[in-house]
Formats: sequence, C-alpha cells, structure tokens
Amino acid sequence: MDIRPVKIYSGEDSPRLRYIAGIILGDILGLSWEFTSDRRKLGKHNVINYSDEDIKGSFRIGPASILFETGILEKELSVIKWKGLPVFFPSPDGSDIPFDIFAASFYLVTRYEEYCSFEPDEFGRFSAASSLACRNGFLELPVVELWAKELSKQLLKKFPTLVFKRNEFSSLVTFDADEPFEYLGRSLMQSLGGLLQDLTKNNRHVSDRYQTVAKGRPDPFEVFGYISECIDRHEAASRFFFPVGDRSKYDQNPSWKNEQYRSLMRRLSAKYDFGIHPSFSASTNPAILAKEIQRLKVILEKSAMSSRFHYVRLKLPVSYNNLIESGISEDYSMGYSDEPGFRAGINRPYKFYDVLNDVETNLRIVPFMFMDVTLYRNKKLDAQASQEVILKLMNESRRVGGLFVSIWHNTTLLDNTECRPWRKVFETMLAEMK
Repeated sequence: MDIRPVKIYSGEDSPRLRYIAGIILGDILGLSWEFTSDRRKLGKHNVINYSDEDIKGSFRIGPASILFETGILEKELSVIKWKGLPVFFPSPDGSDIPFDIFAASFYLVTRYEEYCSFEPDEFGRFSAASSLACRNGFLELPVVELWAKELSKQLLKKFPTLVFKRNEFSSLVTFDADEPFEYLGRSLMQSLGGLLQDLTKNNRHVSDRYQTVAKGRPDPFEVFGYISECIDRHEAASRFFFPVGDRSKYDQNPSWKNEQYRSLMRRLSAKYDFGIHPSFSASTNPAILAKEIQRLKVILEKSAMSSRFHYVRLKLPVSYNNLIESGISEDYSMGYSDEPGFRAGINRPYKFYDVLNDVETNLRIVPFMFMDVTLYRNKKLDAQASQEVILKLMNESRRVGGLFVSIWHNTTLLDNTECRPWRKVFETMLAEMK
C-alpha cells in the first residue's frame, strides 16, 4: 500500500484549488494529498501536475483560469461528453483527462453561476431552469462524484499503488413543519376569522373546525404520530425543521408563543434531530434570523445548530454568511424548489466556500435531492411517477456512495383520500433507504 501523499503541483498557489482538491481527493477519494508550487519538493511522490509545465511521470490536468482568478467573471461554457458524462472546461492536448475536473467541480459545488447575473424567480431565487446542469440535461446526476470516480480509474493507470476509500450510501429524511395544524395553534381572533370564512363558504370546515377546537378531535394536519411511527419502524435517520417567524403572506406557521405548537416542537426535538426553519424574510435579513434563532432556543432550551430556509430561499453568499454570523453550523437548503436533482452536482456534505471573498468557511452544506411539493405541485406528477423519480435519484446516490436527503411536509402525508397514495410513496422510500 502506497502511504505517501499525492502531490498537487501548480506554479501558482490558489485557495480555490486547495478547497476543491480537498473535496475531490480528500473527501470523495480518501487520498492523502499535499499542495506545492516548488518543483524541487516533488521528490518521488505521485504527482498531479496542474500546470502547463512538462513534469515527467506526472498525471497532468491542463488548468482553466477560474481557480487562479479573484471575484466573479461571467463564463461562456460548452458541455461535451467524456466516458458518457457531461464535462466542461476542456483541457489542452497533452492532458491525461480532457477537461479540468477541479475547475468544473469548483464551478458546481460553490454555485459560481449563482453569483453571476441571472433572472430571479418570483421569490428572488435562482431557479433550476437557469442552471448549466438543467439546460444541459444533467441535473439528475451527481456529476462531481461521477467525475471523481472516473478520475480514480485514470489515476490508477499511472499510479497503480494508489488506494481509494469506499464510500458507503446513507440517507436522511427531513421535514419542514410549515403548517403543523389546520385549526389549532391559532389566536382567538384568527380562529374567529377562520370560522367566519368557513361560514361564508358553507363548507365542511365549519364542522371540522368546531370538532377540533371545541371538542378535542385531532387536528387534520397533526400527523406527526404517523410520521414518527414510520421513521421508527424503518430506523430512518431524520431531522425536523421548525419555523418560529411572524405570520406573513408567505409564513403560515403558528405563533411561537402558542403552547400547543411549543409542545409539539418539544416533543419532536426530544426524540429527533432538529433545526430552525427561518422565515421567508430571514434568508436575507440577519436581524430577523437572529431573532428567530433566539426564539427557538427559548422554547426548546437548547440551541439549533442547523437550518433550512423557508421556500429554500437561498441567496449567495448573503444567506450563508448570515447563518455563520448567527452561530449556525450547517444548512440543508442546497436544492431546488422547481426541479429534483443535484443542485451542486454533489450529494455529500461539504464546506461552504464564499467565492466573493475567496475563503473556505466552517459552514457545512448538506444538499437535498428532492422536495415533495416540487413533484406534485411544480412538476404535476402523480404519486406513481413521483416514486419513480425518487427511486432514480436514490439509485444515483447509491452508486456513488452518497447521502440521499429528501424533504417532506406533514401536509403531504395527511390521512385522507388525496394523500394516501403519497403515504405509500413515503413508506416505499423509507423501505428503500436501508
């Protein structure tokens, strides 16, 4: 077994190169590696030559300019195929692979394109349709992981004593408790207002609201007992995200002061991992974010260390830097609301790199692969078609030994005719996650 570290040689040091080499060589391939810009220090190590120089016996990757730049420069990229995979940032003749894997991976993992000019959606988000991956048909592939796998094969041809780690598939099911109750958790005025609306519309809600609020019948949206039973039966790793922001056009959660809601949060957080679900405005307003984090701490008497933004409303680098300033150590917002897939081209946790300031941070990003409402509301898929999409994404994660993360809402899993097919999808997914 060769225990000597792989040496990466470049004529110029670069924090961007060090960052992405750590992900590709260290996190994914499990190699020990070192960087040097001094050829005299190469010795007898296995050398990845990331330069235009000729180094005998090295594995050469012709470098693109992006890792040696500062700030953001608009890129015109063309996607070609290599080993059946989409690639970009082509390398010149004489390279051992036909594209700059470090540059392409950096571009996707850091979400470089989201720092460039783009047309935001109605909620100010970067949409999947704007992404290079969606436009070129590879959003449903964890291409960074697949590139790394092919790189290992090419490296072995030149350095046959290298040993790579085996990545094990794992999974995590997460829940956003946007609307934990349909009738409970409301103030007297809100309940009266809802009752008046029900009376005006003359629908079934009048009786249901009365039976729930006055007679103690279980709230239709409160299906966390069912969710808990499913999680426990399948021994699934899970995490719940709780909103405690003020009600608004986009935030329909109960008041953080409501005791019924507090009781639910305490019960779930005592048994499962939890995080904060910052409100619509909190993603770009640090004062609101800090206030909500403090509210949840008061309720649960312990600090939330993880988050996922409501509407997955993520603006780079502002949203992530606000989390860092607020003491949050990991975020689960890296995914799209309009399409399933691999937003960052990777399906394992990794550290956030602020491209504007060229600094690697300690904020841990945990990407997700799909959200339930994306499938039935945005994509208009029925339960069966959605199940096929989910299993396909899971299989892609499984073949690279990645972390498969899903987002669900209690309102998708209600005990009624419309939602029972989705309960079946949910339970099938849990069974396949093992």
